[in-house]
Amino acid sequence: MKRFALAGNPNCGKTTLFNSLTGSTAHVGNWPGVTVDKRDGVYKKCAEPVAIIDLPGIYSLSPYTPEEVIARNYILDEKPDCVINIVDATNLERNLYLSTQILEMDVPVVIALNMMDAVEKAGDKIDAKELEKRLGVPVVKISALKEQGLHDLMERAFAESQKERKGTTVLQDTPLAHLIGDVKIALAGQKVANPLFHAIKLVEGDEIEVDMHKETLEMVSEFKETFSDEIFGNDFEALVADGRYKYISKHFAPVLERRSKEKFQMSRSDKADRVLTNRWAGIPIFLVILFAIFHLTFSEDFLYLGAIFGLPDLETLGLLTAEGAPLNYGVRWLACIYDGALFSPGVIINNIWNDMLVGELFGWIQGLVESSGMAGWAVGLINNGIIEGLAAVLSFLPPILVLFLFFSILEDSGYMARIAFILDRMFRRFGLSGRAFMPMIMGFGCSVPAMINTRTLADEKERTATVRVIPFFSCGAKLPILTAVAGAILMAFNSGNGSADLITYAMYILGIVVAILSVLLMRGTTLKGETPPFIMELPAYHAPQFKNLMLHLWDKTKHFVKKAFTIILASTIVIWFLTHFSFAWKFLEDEQINESILAGLAQLLQPLFTPVGFGSQLGEYGWVFVVAVVAGLIAKENVIATFATLGACLMAFGGLDFSSIGGLDAIMGDDTGITAVWAMIMATNITIPGLISFIAFNMLTIPCFAAVGTAKSELGDKKRFNFTLLFWVAASYITACAVYTIGSWWWTLFIWLAVVAAVVTVIVFYNKGKIKLNLRNKGAK
Repeated sequence: MKRFALAGNPNCGKTTLFNSLTGSTAHVGNWPGVTVDKRDGVYKKCAEPVAIIDLPGIYSLSPYTPEEVIARNYILDEKPDCVINIVDATNLERNLYLSTQILEMDVPVVIALNMMDAVEKAGDKIDAKELEKRLGVPVVKISALKEQGLHDLMERAFAESQKERKGTTVLQDTPLAHLIGDVKIALAGQKVANPLFHAIKLVEGDEIEVDMHKETLEMVSEFKETFSDEIFGNDFEALVADGRYKYISKHFAPVLERRSKEKFQMSRSDKADRVLTNRWAGIPIFLVILFAIFHLTFSEDFLYLGAIFGLPDLETLGLLTAEGAPLNYGVRWLACIYDGALFSPGVIINNIWNDMLVGELFGWIQGLVESSGMAGWAVGLINNGIIEGLAAVLSFLPPILVLFLFFSILEDSGYMARIAFILDRMFRRFGLSGRAFMPMIMGFGCSVPAMINTRTLADEKERTATVRVIPFFSCGAKLPILTAVAGAILMAFNSGNGSADLITYAMYILGIVVAILSVLLMRGTTLKGETPPFIMELPAYHAPQFKNLMLHLWDKTKHFVKKAFTIILASTIVIWFLTHFSFAWKFLEDEQINESILAGLAQLLQPLFTPVGFGSQLGEYGWVFVVAVVAGLIAKENVIATFATLGACLMAFGGLDFSSIGGLDAIMGDDTGITAVWAMIMATNITIPGLISFIAFNMLTIPCFAAVGTAKSELGDKKRFNFTLLFWVAASYITACAVYTIGSWWWTLFIWLAVVAAVVTVIVFYNKGKIKLNLRNKGAK
């Protein structure tokens, strides 16, 4: 099978093209030996199937980042049958810089002029035939977003792949042309493949080439001793770059004919950026957009219409039975959309999924199991351990996907790149570049892909700091904890008045604040280092492609379902086992959970959680919150699912009465988990500060097993990984302690401020060398 490589600058539309060409055949893996995504798929519309490899987005083939090394080595060593170089036609000159480097390799090349729809919309023209003549390789106009010209592109690439091509350079008129020629001859004599490319890189002083061709380096060194440019001296790398840009400006730029003769024009994106990237308005606008996303995803009072107009609920309208159930199937559908207020789109989707689909399916399966005649323990394992666990996990899928959809829209539209640019100003004060923002914001969807995305960070210390704070940007799996506890707080302490999405939003902001403070602490002490430069292309704003959004969601769904049926399924079985067996290996009924292994471990650990508000002060049943925390270490989805199980068990054990909140049916039938948390509140008399502390601890502590495994893989070093685990525990414990004490006794705020001031003072004096602390994390050196 022929192999075509896609190469281009970041934000040139390369991934959009890849998705359009490969569709559902796409596969995401890792490049061997490094932690950078490898995307490949198959295009099936040529004379024969063609493997498509999506190389990382790069600005040049110099070895400054892992992405550049991967792209360069793949073309040189793997020898693809053709390289399709995607060029952003709206930024022609800058994108052709990479093209001039690719053309120096002995590989068939086709130039794809992408975003031609934007060029034509602006009234500009590009003479593709003239550009093809000047470049010496085929040039095809396309629009990856609108899927225009893709068949022609692949046909031209397929035809070129059957030909041989020798590399050419645009540096023939530079002062270094003679030296490049001599080095090329020398390398060709040594049977080096792609001698022209290697010769130019050796002349530049490329560190990889210097190590590979030390015997030829002397030729370059001798020439350098006798050469000096008026501007660049003997900086050959700068001379080569200058030569490329001069050639591009002189020979390639004229093929672009602009409608306006003005050199600089204000596009619509530029005008929008004057507001969206404004120094003062940029971040507030982003926070408003972030709140809008959470409101659309989680609010049970869309646009606060219910609160504003005092809309009646279903009971008032007489649409419920005496037991509180919908009168008919139609009312049941209505209850997914409205009950005293219009639900947000995210809540509507979640209700339909849980009440009408997942609930019905798993209820039917559980009925079959109960009537199968199996032993009681087997029925309990399947129904309560496996099916209830999976149902609880799958019930979280809609809000995760809705949230991920909104973030995908922001990313595909080009707005997310602006946020990275805005936050780069602030991040630099904490020792991070704006590039670190991208994996952090992905943490709102899932920590696993977010941690993998830190591979784009060139600096190891910056990457380590980013991996450590990603779990603080609460992922989708933590959403049920936030929404269920927030909802229970309102129901148990405020008679249902209030807004759960405001509490959820505040806790997300808390996570962001803790992340920033943690980065400041690490970059000022154990991970101190220079902040790497941040260069990012700001693409023009455009409407996201529906196909791309659906592919993103499909990838997310596959990952989540795979996780549900592997790690989480195994964890639910483990939790069931620990709650149904005693230390004497005796099988226990549900009402005997107080004698279980998990309860015993939780009771042992309970005093440790006293400073954070859900420890010994909660009395006999306070261990239930510790059990939930332990279950959450396996998978955060387990926390609320565990509360449901424990609520049902506590109702039978000790004679606890939950009839005021609907009893067993309400606890087990409420997919939101609010009733289960409410039952825990009644059983333990936990306070509001204790509940908020519980949320904070689960948000910030060690993430799920999948994320922990990913962190171990990304960090590499064992000591650094172990320190990261300790960091997560310490950060969550200290933050939860602060939340609880300040919430319970407001005057302790001044004590915490004094502690923070002391820590900042120590860091300042430490950085000035006035005090010495043994804080160096050896694994991060």
